Amino acid sequence: MRYFLEVAYEGTNYHGWQAQNNTPKTIQAIIEDGLSKILRTQTPIVGSGRTDTGVHCKKQFAHFDTEKEIDTEDLKYRMNSFLPPQIAISNILPVRETAHARFDAFLRSYHYHLITEKNPFLINHAHFHRKKGGFDKNGFDKMNEAAKFLLKHTNFESFSKVKTQVNNFECDISKAIWTKEQASQTEYWRFTISANRFLRGMVRAVVGSLFLVGEGKIEIHDFEKIILDKNRKSAGFSVPSNGLFLVEVEYPKEIFL
Repeated sequence: MRYFLEVAYEGTNYHGWQAQNNTPKTIQAIIEDGLSKILRTQTPIVGSGRTDTGVHCKKQFAHFDTEKEIDTEDLKYRMNSFLPPQIAISNILPVRETAHARFDAFLRSYHYHLITEKNPFLINHAHFHRKKGGFDKNGFDKMNEAAKFLLKHTNFESFSKVKTQVNNFECDISKAIWTKEQASQTEYWRFTISANRFLRGMVRAVVGSLFLVGEGKIEIHDFEKIILDKNRKSAGFSVPSNGLFLVEVEYPKEIFL
């Protein structure tokens, strides 16, 4: 039997999703440890994708296999009793034997949170923009205009980590927009971006490049030139991970039983 885990986590103190030989403190390693102990057999999981150190997640999926059918509600309860407070299993869903958490996902969405006033209650969940002078008066609107160029193009090599092993740099971005939100009595800016796939480091590099527009360091049309250059050196810096959330991963309905 194959099952999907729906996972949420607060990533501040963890070294990302991917299991690593040099540290046990990754989300994947901790979940695998819990599953293996509760099911009393070595149980690896395959995630829908990776998140970097410090990145948070409201909805991530991973699949695992068992030799026989399990009580999903009981396993969910036992897993959440085992896992640390920062990691939660939201759901365990039976799926078809051929369902794959990574390859069957057709849409992924991220949020990036930005605050321009220091707030200790948001500091782990939003990037505090400390630079003197900050953004232009119309920086928010300018960044939204520049973000529209992401919908016109599909090659995003400029925003990919260098020396990463991928077959291509093609991504179909369907949404890219800044909105103003409210949390803990503080207004913050939220960037939402959705695509069929993302390159390593892509979202943080996109946001860092949009910051250049918002700060008035480059013009709106210069953001498109960054995309067309297909060169990471042309893009802006990679923004800190604390403001980044994986918020949605979508699958075809027919893979669920």
